[in-house]
Amino acid sequence: MKRTILFVILQQYADWEAAYISSAISMLGQDEYEIKTVSLSKDTVQSIGGFKVLPDYDVTSIPNDYEALILIGGMSWRSENTQKIKKLVEDCFQQGKVLGGICDASVFLGTVGILNHVAHTSNDLKDLKQWAGALYTGEANYIARQAICDKNVITANGTAALEFAKEILLTLNVADEETIADWYNFHKLGFYTAPMPKM
Repeated sequence: MKRTILFVILQQYADWEAAYISSAISMLGQDEYEIKTVSLSKDTVQSIGGFKVLPDYDVTSIPNDYEALILIGGMSWRSENTQKIKKLVEDCFQQGKVLGGICDASVFLGTVGILNHVAHTSNDLKDLKQWAGALYTGEANYIARQAICDKNVITANGTAALEFAKEILLTLNVADEETIADWYNFHKLGFYTAPMPKM
């Protein structure tokens, strides 16, 4: 039976962030995983680049049996509507499942209080503190790095789509470390610099 990975996408989501992760999982995961999308409702969600997705689930209808919850960045995470996702995120964290957030989605994790318990990164510490306010007390755990995984929580800044994907692949054990490194280097360094990855 395939293991399910849930992508939370909101209006004006960052399609390239989702694409790197989902394509790598599909190519390297040897058909072990399935990607499903979640949004605030089952209405069509449009990305920053204009791609339209009809979500598989809304926040009230997701399955209990899933492997990871990945919050894809974008332009809508600062909306009050995102509070509908809070319980989903809290449940994922409490169950010890893999939880990821990139760009403004990482800041959203700060508003839920998740980042108070793990080493993490985001777009900017000052912005994180300002937006999350008193709900964020994890400044001592903040590390200025592209992407970080700690206790199954993966965070990344908005310029770190590949690093975020790499941490997710490693945490989920989608493939062995060498294969994941080859995939990352090929996309990061380019065709003429990196060796062709083994797939």
